[in-house]
Amino acid sequence: MENKNITELDVIALTRELGKKIQQEDVFIRYQLAKQNADNDESLQKIISQFSDRRTELSEETEKPEEERDSEKIQRISREMRRCYGEIMSNESMMAYNDAKDSYDVLMNRISAIIQKSFEGEDPETADYSPSCSGSCATCGGCG
Repeated sequence: MENKNITELDVIALTRELGKKIQQEDVFIRYQLAKQNADNDESLQKIISQFSDRRTELSEETEKPEEERDSEKIQRISREMRRCYGEIMSNESMMAYNDAKDSYDVLMNRISAIIQKSFEGEDPETADYSPSCSGSCATCGGCG
């Protein structure tokens, strides 16, 4: 594309076209479907609600003055939260959602990085997302 008199409106129009293309990407579609399936999964939503209720209970109990806290209750609530969390993370809808979200996040990070780096004057042809290492392999997308 030539750079003859490109205006801000041209850039906005191109950005809107990019938005349309993003919404046609398999990664985007898969994420939207997985999100909808997770939202509509009654058993998943029930256990998420239970987890949230336990988290509120735990917060209320731990915010009490030390002499009023019930350590047995805190331990019981913590066990229930771990159980709920395990059920949430092993739910098929949640696993599909997490997988789709990971792919979606990679695409979004790449697009954002290219745009940001272009604003900073880098070459858009070579600009890309460079994940930083947190030191935890559990959250890693891979080392090069």
